[in-house]
Amino acid sequence: MTVLRDAELAAAFDHAAARYDTLVAANPGYHAHLRRSARRLGLPRPGTGLRVLDLGCGTGASTAALARVLPEADITAVDASAGMLDRALAKPWPGSVRFVCAPAEALAEAGVEGPFDAVFAAYLFRNVADPDAVLRSVHALLAPHGRLAVHEYTLSGRPLDRAVWTAVSRGVVLPVASALGDGDLYRHLWRSVVDFDTVDRFTDRVRAHGFDRVRALPLPGWQTGITHTVVARRAVSAPGNPGSAR
Repeated sequence: MTVLRDAELAAAFDHAAARYDTLVAANPGYHAHLRRSARRLGLPRPGTGLRVLDLGCGTGASTAALARVLPEADITAVDASAGMLDRALAKPWPGSVRFVCAPAEALAEAGVEGPFDAVFAAYLFRNVADPDAVLRSVHALLAPHGRLAVHEYTLSGRPLDRAVWTAVSRGVVLPVASALGDGDLYRHLWRSVVDFDTVDRFTDRVRAHGFDRVRALPLPGWQTGITHTVVARRAVSAPGNPGSAR
């Protein structure tokens, strides 16, 4: 199958939104891993005076992780799926959190403007049609030396990690999701990981777009070698040639 993109993908997330939190909660360590990635931004706690962009916030799990780690930061959470945002908005939030419905490729049109001290993107980049364009946008939105943390399924490149991901997806996730009527979305999510950058290729892609201090940090448990936090800092010098990451 081909992966879903743009309006088709947003519609699939809309359809799955009511059941999404239940399914991801079955993933051991899901919320703890998001909090770990939020801490890896390395921002001073409790975040007083900081502006943070949560890009691809979904139902608000990543937003909650940021609010837990940086309770006094001003957090702007963005997602392209109105259905997912409806689920997020139904939860209690402090006044320092606001939600915006917009694709990652059209932030300016939605009134999302920098500079931000940090951008947090969980499970986003493999779901966008042009990750290079989104990285350019993120770079432009960050203050000089602003932080980026990408929490993403980025396989190590080892055949074993790819095999584990496929076995869990096909043997556990897809049967449950299909029974709930969300098979198309979760088949996309399985395939999007297999088709996306390895972690080394993704870190090269990030460096090519004007970021330094780029590191890939593993997450524990069964997702070791499958999910990483890629952390980086906006460099002051101009970005290099983006084509080097292709």
